[in-house]
Amino acid sequence: MTRQQSRPLRAGVAIVVAALLCVAAEHALGAAQPSVPGVTAEEMRTYAAFRTWITSHADLQAASEDVVIQRYRAELRSQGKSDTEVDSTIALLRKVGDRAEVEMWNRVLTNPKPSFNTAANEFLVTMTKGLKPGRSLDVGMGQGRNTVYLAQQGWDSVGFDPADRAVAAAQDEAKKLGVKITTHIARAEEFDWGENQWDLIVLCYVGGREYVSQVTRALRPGGMVVVEAFHRDATKNHPIGGAVVFDTNELLKVFEGLRVIRYEDTNAKGDFGLEDTRVVRLAAVKP
Repeated sequence: MTRQQSRPLRAGVAIVVAALLCVAAEHALGAAQPSVPGVTAEEMRTYAAFRTWITSHADLQAASEDVVIQRYRAELRSQGKSDTEVDSTIALLRKVGDRAEVEMWNRVLTNPKPSFNTAANEFLVTMTKGLKPGRSLDVGMGQGRNTVYLAQQGWDSVGFDPADRAVAAAQDEAKKLGVKITTHIARAEEFDWGENQWDLIVLCYVGGREYVSQVTRALRPGGMVVVEAFHRDATKNHPIGGAVVFDTNELLKVFEGLRVIRYEDTNAKGDFGLEDTRVVRLAAVKP
């Protein structure tokens, strides 16, 4: 998962647009919406309608909050809502968006019947095999499948995610397995990536475009970033958050400042949704 902006409405937008495969969340949650303290069922339905709309508009993945609001205002007016109703809806989204998204991903990531791969990402396993363990950062760590795996391989393994219950589950799993991980409950813009700090940064179904400057600055010389995401073709069957969708060879351009050591564009079972689809993978090293 990924979290990009801290303002309530924009946080909700970013989580939806740049987050995991949305159909995976729907499989895990069914038709029900998460119960959030202080948020009524009607408010959650209003938020769910916005969430469905924003997910279908990949062109808004990098848009400012003002642009998103303007577009959704137009959408609501096209549905026949009055200016008063539109203003009320936008105000509600600002209030509940952040909490609703965090709670939703808490439920998805701690579901006893997960609709995602709970084992370490296979590409990450391949690309780190034989590497001397150093300091690793798992961006949008979720329930810690990659964070814990790296700790098991001897890495000084750090991860962050705003989904607090998922992070707690990762800590519980690490303790059960007898390994140590360092975790933070935070979004990407809240976390201190640092400079020349990491030997490995993992971007597994959490995006990439929006993190180029942080990754480039935070990797140590010789440090590697490992990315896996969906190819644009994967959206033909299901709606997928725009920031985890890349066009052919786009990842090569996104990380052109790094030395690419492996790039794949292949058919495989996606870690989220667990369906055969087209995925893209990149491993690149900071010169």
